[in-house]
Amino acid sequence: MSQPPGQQPPQGGFGAPYDPPPGAYPPPAAPPQPAGPYGRPGPYDTGSGPYDTGSGPYGQPGSYGSQPGPYNQPAQGYGYGYPPQQQPQHPQQQQGYGPPTLPPRPDGPRGGGRFRGRTGMIVGGLLAVVLLAGGGIWLATGDDGGGKTTAHGGHTSAPPAPSPTVDQGDGKGDTDDDGTVTPRAEAAAINATRKPGEAKALWLRKSGVDLPEGGEDFYGPWFAGDTVVTAMYHTVTGYSATDGTVEWTLRLPTDACAAPTRPTADGKIVLGIEDSTSDDAFCDNLQMVDLTTGKAGWRKQYARDGAWDGLSDLAMAINSDTVTVGRTSRTDAFRVSDGKVLFGKLPGKCQPFGFASGPVAIAAASCQTAADDHKEHQVQRIDPATGKVQWTYKVKKGWQVAQIYSADPIVISLTQPKKWAILVLNANGTYRTQLFGGPGEYAVSCDKDRRVQGANLDSCTGVAAGANTFYMATKAVDLKAGDGNKVAAFDLSTGKATWTVTSPKEQPLTPLRTDGGKLLMYLGAAKNKGGGIASLPATGGTWDMVVRHPASASALERGFFEPNISYVDGRSFLTSSRISGSDDEEIETRSIAAFGN
Repeated sequence: MSQPPGQQPPQGGFGAPYDPPPGAYPPPAAPPQPAGPYGRPGPYDTGSGPYDTGSGPYGQPGSYGSQPGPYNQPAQGYGYGYPPQQQPQHPQQQQGYGPPTLPPRPDGPRGGGRFRGRTGMIVGGLLAVVLLAGGGIWLATGDDGGGKTTAHGGHTSAPPAPSPTVDQGDGKGDTDDDGTVTPRAEAAAINATRKPGEAKALWLRKSGVDLPEGGEDFYGPWFAGDTVVTAMYHTVTGYSATDGTVEWTLRLPTDACAAPTRPTADGKIVLGIEDSTSDDAFCDNLQMVDLTTGKAGWRKQYARDGAWDGLSDLAMAINSDTVTVGRTSRTDAFRVSDGKVLFGKLPGKCQPFGFASGPVAIAAASCQTAADDHKEHQVQRIDPATGKVQWTYKVKKGWQVAQIYSADPIVISLTQPKKWAILVLNANGTYRTQLFGGPGEYAVSCDKDRRVQGANLDSCTGVAAGANTFYMATKAVDLKAGDGNKVAAFDLSTGKATWTVTSPKEQPLTPLRTDGGKLLMYLGAAKNKGGGIASLPATGGTWDMVVRHPASASALERGFFEPNISYVDGRSFLTSSRISGSDDEEIETRSIAAFGN
């Protein structure tokens, strides 16, 4: 399972930096090649250096982008779930040598851009079939989208205002007016039968809204003090993390269409919202919201010029007091506190198309070339206040930056057709290593796999990073047989897979984030078996349950569609990434569940 001696690539050395080490499973239709200093030279190497610039090599074969998989969770703890579609089967890699492998994506990597635009409603319609029995998201009642009107100048005339018609979803009795069980009564019933050692169902919420056909994406949750905030449709809502009481609601002037994964340190978020309430509205406005008070701040429109810019996904991020809006051809940056424009298109042919949120501003950039069949990609550290590039790592020709799994330490997902690599950089932007080995069939799902609008680069589930260890979940071997899955750990200094842990039957484990040197994971629920939050030492071994969800809540827990899982201040929160349904089903869908002791 160890890497062969002498395989650590020298800076600027010859070889194919993104191909597997000797003995790895060859990519489809590619014959075995003679081994080079780090892999095999041949069809994937130009012979002019690891990435044609003398920087340093990295990579493994795999697939286009990040593959939706059944068991996945983000490094910051924002997500878990699996898509409804069945994935194509691929052969397992040889034990101990193969790189992480995923089936090919038909839609390709980002940075040249995946384009959904308004066509995302088609995807939403397909999702509705799966969501009929699934979970959803809370949002305030209001216009259901059936009576939209176009506003002049890209803005509606009415400013953001608190919504006076919030459906509290927690009636005083056990049933609502229509005879359905209230979330309060359901939580009480769960707690009445919980077993010793199981946490309480602290509070539940339901959607309470008749959504437009095709459903709506959910953004958040974000945490500001003891307030949990979500955004969906045209409403942003703040709840008490303790008991789920609605602390405030804000009615947006138009629908939300994108959002960063993290807020600022002082609890501010900037949402992407549509330019009007018409059916053909465009996502080119920004709205700042104070998560502590629920007050709307500045609103600003920015230009999206040309077909490529207009159709590309938005990748939003917050770094310090800067919010960036990345897309295929450029990134625009604004100061969160007052909306001031900080930078737009940068000098030169290389432009960032997305950042990762956090204290370190790591960006993916695309460089226009004379050839139309590819774009050269880079990883950059950029001053978020000025746009000044502080260092650049040039990616080898033919490879593209698909996702930023972690900005500190820097772990990057790279793709080319039918190949996938995971690159690790040092803090100064130099090559550190690449990951290889482990059980294979890794399950990673990102915004572009779960949502119709918005595709942040730092949104992937199924991965987590510590100071010197990277964690990745696999999918179950056989879901019908009730198999569990594995979580694999990789040494970030050597790239080697170091250990794995196996989940119980029917209860997959998913990395959330690291805390105090330990890995926090979500243990999925099974029939009559509650899930929960588990903690595992960085050295592997046996995990401990931090929060054990009650078995009596297993049906509720399993009903959430691709839930985001967050663990904050001793409480676990389940929310959905999208909600849809037919007739009144989405109204009664449970949208948030909080557990704790």
